[in-house]
Amino acid sequence: MTSTFRIPRKELTGLYGRAIAWYARRTFGQVPDSAYVLAHHPRAMRAMFGLEMKVGRWTALDPTLKTLAEMATAAAVGCSWCLDFGYFLSREEGLDPTKISQVPRWRDTDAVYTELERDVMAYAEAMTATPPTVTDDMVASLVARLGSPAMVELTEMVAVENLRSRSFSAAGVQSQGYSDVCELPLASP
Repeated sequence: MTSTFRIPRKELTGLYGRAIAWYARRTFGQVPDSAYVLAHHPRAMRAMFGLEMKVGRWTALDPTLKTLAEMATAAAVGCSWCLDFGYFLSREEGLDPTKISQVPRWRDTDAVYTELERDVMAYAEAMTATPPTVTDDMVASLVARLGSPAMVELTEMVAVENLRSRSFSAAGVQSQGYSDVCELPLASP
């Protein structure tokens, strides 16, 4: 599937654009289509990439839980690019491909998720709903098991993934085939 680019694709030019393209090709094998959309607004592009770099350094939440929350959020929004790229990144991080590949249909799958993993994905979906359907009991249960710092990180990761998924979907950015290199196919929602 290729991106429809509701906001026209703009080439990455200038020193910053070339640096982004070089880094992306070196790190991911290709330039994410989202960069071609953000290139229309260099300040927005710098702000978003800066946010991504800062978010990438957070460590209070277990990496598997973080990825499950991000992928559950992307699936709830329907962002094929986010699912594709998220699955690719989880492979690069050495996370369990069976668990990660089944996130789009985690409620209906036989994949083995712990109770905590299921609660994290349910929380991500509840935060993503409009209006949010998060309950006091849901939060209290997760805080008791994760601790407050990890719960704050979980909440912010779901919020950041909502930002990504909703903006990329609205811009027409779709799966680029990042997950094609993964040993298991990504499940369809």
